[in-house]
Amino acid sequence: MTQTHAQSTSAPVAAAPVQMVNLNVKILRFNPETDKKAHWDTYQLQAQASDRVVDVLNHVKWYLEPSLTFRRSCQHGICGSDAMLINGRNRLACKTLVRDVAKDGGTITVEPIRGLKVERDLLVDMEPFFDSYKAIMPYFINESPAPAGERYQSELDAERMAHSSNCILCACCTTSCPIFWVNGSYLGPAAIVQAHRFIFDSRDEATHQRLNIMNQNTGVWRCRTAYNCTEACPRDIPITSLIEEVKRAVMFQQS
Repeated sequence: MTQTHAQSTSAPVAAAPVQMVNLNVKILRFNPETDKKAHWDTYQLQAQASDRVVDVLNHVKWYLEPSLTFRRSCQHGICGSDAMLINGRNRLACKTLVRDVAKDGGTITVEPIRGLKVERDLLVDMEPFFDSYKAIMPYFINESPAPAGERYQSELDAERMAHSSNCILCACCTTSCPIFWVNGSYLGPAAIVQAHRFIFDSRDEATHQRLNIMNQNTGVWRCRTAYNCTEACPRDIPITSLIEEVKRAVMFQQS
């Protein structure tokens, strides 16, 4: 069979022009070797409206100020390394688009997350945060004889811990919490969310121990339900609701 191919006469579609914006990037900087307190430095540059704030910070570091210090790793919203205060709100720099935080000629302010010691520029000491994480025993505990195959779980049981399993430990929630700012001994929203993930895992056998940890004066009762944590979460986890579920579980165990 003879096949014929019609030749297209339509003109090629022109690519959409790249939208560039002029930015003032205002960064709160601190060098412990030379500074007694933090100070603001402003950098002027051009970026695409579709760029992410982490791209802007990379440009500053690579081309304008090599000494700028901040964390980033995967740069795709998975590792949670680049949490920072952007225009006054806790966000991941790799998930925040320029067009969502600034217009042409506008200013983007970037600060380190609050409540943790600033080591340099946007880099904070995460050890207290991870100490709280370790305190809730964030690992599977089951002393029963292992089955021949996997430890199965129903879809309903898996759904119970679906939200808390999405936490990437970026600290956006904990460092947006006013209770954590004034009381560093508070475990914080992220640690409680991680505890929730195991407390409501039907295969785990350490629920009682974790609820006892939650019932201490550093646990869930420090929460004042301000909702800052829920608003700050880049994974849209309903953190306040999960904390309330843990509170109810503690009360049920005590009754």
